Amino acid sequence: MSTHVTPVDPDELPTSPAFAQGMIAPAGPLLFVGGQNGTDASGTLLKGLRAQTEQALRNVLAVLAAAGTGPEHVAKLTIHLAPGIDPADGFAASAAVWGANRTAVTVLMVAPARPGALVEVDAIAAIPVGE
Repeated sequence: MSTHVTPVDPDELPTSPAFAQGMIAPAGPLLFVGGQNGTDASGTLLKGLRAQTEQALRNVLAVLAAAGTGPEHVAKLTIHLAPGIDPADGFAASAAVWGANRTAVTVLMVAPARPGALVEVDAIAAIPVGE
């Protein structure tokens, strides 16, 4: 049995190189990554949308790696943006770190809990077993 997540893109819905309409995740252990802000290892919040988005995604990648998985196994990302942030700007900032790993994505405009935070990212990933 494959341990990779598989995109689902019905013909009657638009397709995107950045996200999938749905993802099939194999049965087995799942990792739920809590919301990650653009903070470095010392807890310092970086300045600006690009820096915060890249760091938040690096933080997600660090949690994935610590659990023995990676972005290719992520079934769902939820991206929380501060009000007034253009999602296209957030996407542009994410490409360098996240790469071409398509997943189901939900983008919400909310007031992040940490003052000064412009973005927060959480994830759900499959943990590969026996690969």
